[in-house]
Amino acid sequence: MWNRWIAAKRDVVANLISGLKALEYRGYDSAGIAPDHADGLKRLRAKGKVAELEQLQVSSPVQGHTGIAHTRWATHGVPAERNAHPMMSNDMVAVVHNGIIENHAELREELRAKGYAFTSETDTEVIAHLVHAEKAAGKDLLEAVLTVARRLHGAYAIAVLSLKDDGRVIGARRGSPMVMGLGDGEHYIASDIHALLPITRRFVYLEEGDVAEITVDHARVFDLDGREQVRKVKEAHFSADAVERGEYRHYMLKEIHEQPVSVADTLEGRLLDGRILTAIFGPDAAQLLSRTQAVQLVACGSSYHASMVAKYWIEALARIPVSVEIASEYRYRDPVVMANTLLVTVSQSGETADTLAALRMAKTLGYMAELAICNVPESSLVRESALSLMTRAGPEIGVASTKAFVTQLTALLMLALELGRHHGLDDKRYRDGVAQLEHLPQAVADALKLDGQIRVLAERFANKHHALFLGRGRQFPIAMEGALKLKESSYIHAEAYPAGELKHGPLALVDEDDARHRRGAQRSLARKAQEQHRGSACPGWPAHRLRRPKCQSWHHASAGNPARTRTLR
Repeated sequence: MWNRWIAAKRDVVANLISGLKALEYRGYDSAGIAPDHADGLKRLRAKGKVAELEQLQVSSPVQGHTGIAHTRWATHGVPAERNAHPMMSNDMVAVVHNGIIENHAELREELRAKGYAFTSETDTEVIAHLVHAEKAAGKDLLEAVLTVARRLHGAYAIAVLSLKDDGRVIGARRGSPMVMGLGDGEHYIASDIHALLPITRRFVYLEEGDVAEITVDHARVFDLDGREQVRKVKEAHFSADAVERGEYRHYMLKEIHEQPVSVADTLEGRLLDGRILTAIFGPDAAQLLSRTQAVQLVACGSSYHASMVAKYWIEALARIPVSVEIASEYRYRDPVVMANTLLVTVSQSGETADTLAALRMAKTLGYMAELAICNVPESSLVRESALSLMTRAGPEIGVASTKAFVTQLTALLMLALELGRHHGLDDKRYRDGVAQLEHLPQAVADALKLDGQIRVLAERFANKHHALFLGRGRQFPIAMEGALKLKESSYIHAEAYPAGELKHGPLALVDEDDARHRRGAQRSLARKAQEQHRGSACPGWPAHRLRRPKCQSWHHASAGNPARTRTLR
């Protein structure tokens, strides 16, 4: 769900729609705009693509100098025009909203008792009616939004427009991103800087609990108590075109370096007060996760490797059995399905033929529900699944998956922790896991600082034509992913094996033309893996070590030539 809001001296509808199009890859099922015109608030909404909204604007044009726009991904209420944003109250107040309002049910009952009628199943409509009620009590728009924001529980980024407050938009954020853009005679608010790059380079990044007011003449920031705040204005030094390949030699390198931001996007608005918001998985997710007694993961390629890692996590945290299968194999056999088994399909595109076929077959086998973890919200996989969680990796142009794989792991860890919480996971362990998720973007950024060391090491292996990747525990699927990456990016033959299997055949392949890589981050398994490596190597091979401070994982690479053996820790 992604927004754009503008106050200007010119018609803003075209800019509102272009802003929505700039963020289409983030995912949505409907779109809408609401400009403030001299004749009152006007609203256009459409289920489906922004292109559908554009067609409505052609056939029934609206205009205005102030407006709000939104693309929605359903969390409350099915994808339908009646549930599309903006939400309105008595044709006087319009609201768009990212996030989840956890206390919407009790607020809805309170408003119904006051005579408010609801036309949607969304939590957002509650906000519109609450603001209308506060304004009816005599408050101006800023005061009304401040009062309402203090009553909302959950994560939100909202923007509010009122008929009686011409040329004014109020935004508020808690747990969801919001940025304010500064222009000449016009100002903007958006959920992502990229929506505003074509029209401004000056931005204010709003902090947690900030409330923003924009008009044609000014842009101000307040805290929830109404005290005006000073926020630093930052200049963006890249254009909308530079968001493509930019300074990087190729897209894969660019996308590797985008991983910290992609992981942050995956987590944004989904963690609050040391916990994961269960509703991110979809309607009735809490009930379904509580009922889950087993999990079946189905995927292909890198998504399969991410799913294999998730098996270790879910079984350790939730203590329920997990099966992982390659979709192209699963669809051609006759599986036995345990009662209350959750089917989880994982796919970057959501259009992988084997994964889709596996999902459709699985629907006939009696699974409790289907959960899709995917990067493309409008994909077939998502549309055909009861539950879904978007990875928000953004477009991945490079052939070898990088940020898509890492965001899949992030989403799967959120699933594992939530399954654990619904199955008796110790609260401290759960909150420690959430804290690690919160730190994950920085941890990925720190790992990227090793780029120079890795470049030097890569030169040592550049003349090799074969590689073995070894891993133990949850690092075995990471070894498989490493072998796949090497094959895809360099056309070098590579294979992956469990670390303990090296001596059962693969060792015969190690010679002077071979490089060997080993992954084994779990401390409890590291000593055993080292012992097995020493037992599988030739006596007298030297080892040279390069230490990485404050890093739990270790990596080993060796060539068949004893003089070229290297160990990296």
